[in-house]
Amino acid sequence: MKFLLTALLCSGISSTCLTPHTFPEAYDDVYSCMMDGYTKSLEKMEEIGREEVNTHHIFVKFSCDILITPPKKPAPKSKIDKEAKV
Repeated sequence: MKFLLTALLCSGISSTCLTPHTFPEAYDDVYSCMMDGYTKSLEKMEEIGREEVNTHHIFVKFSCDILITPPKKPAPKSKIDKEAKV
C-alpha cells in the first residue's frame, strides 16, 4: 500500500485555504508520509517568513491518504494467439 501527501496553506484571518497540493512522491507507509509532511510544513513556514505568517495567521494542514491504483487490465490477445486456438 502506498500513501500520498496532500497539503493546504491556510489563513486564519480570512478563514480560507489555497487549493490543496498533492506531492508526486508516493510513500511506503503512513509514518514516512507524516514525517515528510511535518518537514515540508516547516520549510514552507520558513519560506513565507515570520512577518507574513503573523500578519495573516498562516498555517499548514496536511494529510496522508491511501493511493488507490486501478487493477491492471489483462494484455490483449494477439492475432497469433487467436489463430492458434482455432
